[in-house]
Amino acid sequence: MAAQGGAPFLEKVRKLLGRQDGKPVLKPNRTLALRDAVANRKLKKGEATCVTEMSVLMACWKQNNFVDDLCSNEMKAFYSCIEKARASMKSKSDQSSIQGGRLHPKQATVLLKRYPNLRTEV
Repeated sequence: MAAQGGAPFLEKVRKLLGRQDGKPVLKPNRTLALRDAVANRKLKKGEATCVTEMSVLMACWKQNNFVDDLCSNEMKAFYSCIEKARASMKSKSDQSSIQGGRLHPKQATVLLKRYPNLRTEV
């Protein structure tokens, strides 16, 4: 059944890519070459950590009229969770730079400017 549905689609693509009067039907609106810069976007932060510990701490503060001394155990648990999260994020960032994950946009722009592309189409 998939082969029957694929034939008309392939025929349509072949027709659109074919030449009519010596000119291609599909025409790119920009040159087909990479730019020497990348859009400078912020990377996603990821998901929130230690939310349960923070909510327990806030509930304790509310019950005890925001007195820090009465909620010392909850504060210790929250701060220890934060330290664990920071350590894991640091090790993850060190590991991703070693393994070659995604580059930061500024790093990608520096590399692209160091090795610029030819501006002519192939």
